[in-house]
Amino acid sequence: MTHRVAIVGAGPSGFYAADGLLRANPDLHIDLIDRLPTPHGLVRAGVAPDHQGTKAVTRQFDRLLAQPDVRFAGNIEIGRDLSWDEVRTGYDAVIVATGMVIDRKLGIPGEDQPQVWGSWRFVAWLNGHPDFRQGPDLSQVRRVAVIGNGNVALDVARLLAKSAEEMAKSDIVPTAAAAIAAAPLTDIHVIGRRGAEHASFTSNELAEMGRLARAVSVADAAALEGHPPASDPTPERLRKAKNLEILKGFAHNKPGSKPVTVHFRFNAAPVAFRSGELELTTGKLPVDLVITCIGYTGEDFPKAEGVFAVGWAKRGPSGTIPTNRADSHAVAKDVAVWLKARDPKSGPDPLPLCIDADGWHRIDKAETAAGAAQGRPRVKLTEWQTLLEVAQGT
Repeated sequence: MTHRVAIVGAGPSGFYAADGLLRANPDLHIDLIDRLPTPHGLVRAGVAPDHQGTKAVTRQFDRLLAQPDVRFAGNIEIGRDLSWDEVRTGYDAVIVATGMVIDRKLGIPGEDQPQVWGSWRFVAWLNGHPDFRQGPDLSQVRRVAVIGNGNVALDVARLLAKSAEEMAKSDIVPTAAAAIAAAPLTDIHVIGRRGAEHASFTSNELAEMGRLARAVSVADAAALEGHPPASDPTPERLRKAKNLEILKGFAHNKPGSKPVTVHFRFNAAPVAFRSGELELTTGKLPVDLVITCIGYTGEDFPKAEGVFAVGWAKRGPSGTIPTNRADSHAVAKDVAVWLKARDPKSGPDPLPLCIDADGWHRIDKAETAAGAAQGRPRVKLTEWQTLLEVAQGT
């Protein structure tokens, strides 16, 4: 008999775990279970739609789905279609790769107002996640505050600032693209609670903010006099020094020289939001929309024998997509050792009716064909019912 492994979550860490398992032991049956009828997780729903190079990793993942003993099981929700106990009973080992997709709260008065959005919800809307089909009303939005000093904050600011022409080759949902293009945006404020020398931007993404067609990035030179912490590892110090160099270049730019101005603000923490105004530790800022990019939390899962976590579910929302590869491969080795000491379980197939890889390929074919007609990588299906009907060939 063959050991059966369930990987709950068909995102990058889940696929890398499957790859690691097969490298350690090719004689396994692996089920990649996801509540969505589509695989790829954060790559599909969370990576900025204009970063198609990053999304190209999905080709590796789809090659894994072609392996005879790897099965995609989409439209299976733990708690609705299967309980955790049933998963643990039906499989010899369980890998939790559910990530973290709940926006962390600021903890300030006014953040529950409709003008305050978390970055997961916002980027999921841009990416066509079927749970987030309704975006914010941008029709009267002139000034936006983006809270955070990481790459997600840059993604949000960049996607709002880019022209329609710059987004033409992305897979942004057309309705979201039209809403951004029609918005009367003039100012985007990227706000960090610490100094610029602590910002966690990667330098390539920060430099991209200086090459936008309809937006100019500016910064206050007086806020850029700090130095990267001497205690940081050398690569971190070099990255932060490069960031400061880029920001100092922005300090020479003139606000208003392009239709949209992106202001980089540091040492300013949000205190409260009242309609039309964000109160910071440094003063009050008139804004029409606030998007928080301060991290995520996740849903609980059983911490039990035979259950292993990978990716964000294991270490929290940190690192890039390639970070997950080494992490997942290391966990896969632990799982392989665990399985070696145990006889395979017997019993019926634990999976209920699901959307399989063929169903996903039908969705993929429909989306890429729609995209080709518009000169885009794909036009995503965003309605649950439509996704299921296309997957089932109906």
